[in-house]
Amino acid sequence: MKEALFYEALPDNKVHCSLCPRSCHIQPDQFGVCGVRQNIGGKLYSLIYNKVSSVAVDPIEKKPLYHFHPGSQVFSIGTIGCNFHCGHCQNWQIAFAKAGTHDNLLRDLPVAELIKEAKAANCEGIAWTYNEPTIWFEYALEGAMAAKAAGLYTVWVTNGYINLKPLDMIMPYLDAYRVDIKGFTNDFYFKLAKIKDFQPVLNAAVRAKKKWNKHVEIITLIIPTMNDDAEQLSAIAKWIVDNLGADPVWHVTRFFPCLDLANLPMTPLETLEKAKAIGLAAGLQNVYIGNV
Repeated sequence: MKEALFYEALPDNKVHCSLCPRSCHIQPDQFGVCGVRQNIGGKLYSLIYNKVSSVAVDPIEKKPLYHFHPGSQVFSIGTIGCNFHCGHCQNWQIAFAKAGTHDNLLRDLPVAELIKEAKAANCEGIAWTYNEPTIWFEYALEGAMAAKAAGLYTVWVTNGYINLKPLDMIMPYLDAYRVDIKGFTNDFYFKLAKIKDFQPVLNAAVRAKKKWNKHVEIITLIIPTMNDDAEQLSAIAKWIVDNLGADPVWHVTRFFPCLDLANLPMTPLETLEKAKAIGLAAGLQNVYIGNV
């Protein structure tokens, strides 16, 4: 347990978490939407500070990052919880878990041991991935600082739903920012992830690229009947070109039926090919089809 960053105490032992745009106002003993940050005695604590659920040595291309240290191995770690509640989450076993309810999934991995394990596995970098790293902020920040000091690259695999102040705090210690742009309407984002406004996702991506000059790659999982229309795909591609430039990679990937969206079909290959053509026509130089 570690006292959280980015919160303020309120009257009656309530707290306001300002880490992500959820902006949770949390009653005593209750949790934020993420399920892992708890108000204890009028202070906000992370209950997952050095707790990992998933550890693997991955090819960097699996993140997916195609234009960042290609061919290298990255030490990938995840914990539990998420600030999105996506109905198709492929990692739902950890993303939907709440602190204190799935302790059997977790083990301690102090920052010093994280660096040792990454180096012992002959990895060139560390990726915070598998679930949303924003909610793991305190551990990710210290881990990224230690990784950079040890000569390792750092990767943030994210849904992008983070406020700009915390983003600015961790950005000096990150090298690559792999972000989902899941669709391009608020209605779609609400249906899929239960958020009302996806503008903060776009703001954070611009911040990473324009202010911090980080390597940015974007992924869109194309879901039949939800975000596979030419209007949304064209809007995403145009936004990338207009705001990030022509060089960032756009990954357009195949959806597989899962959870609440188990009744939908797998994305047809021709839909992915259409999305790639849309991206190239918009001026993007690097568009890749994935999950096929």
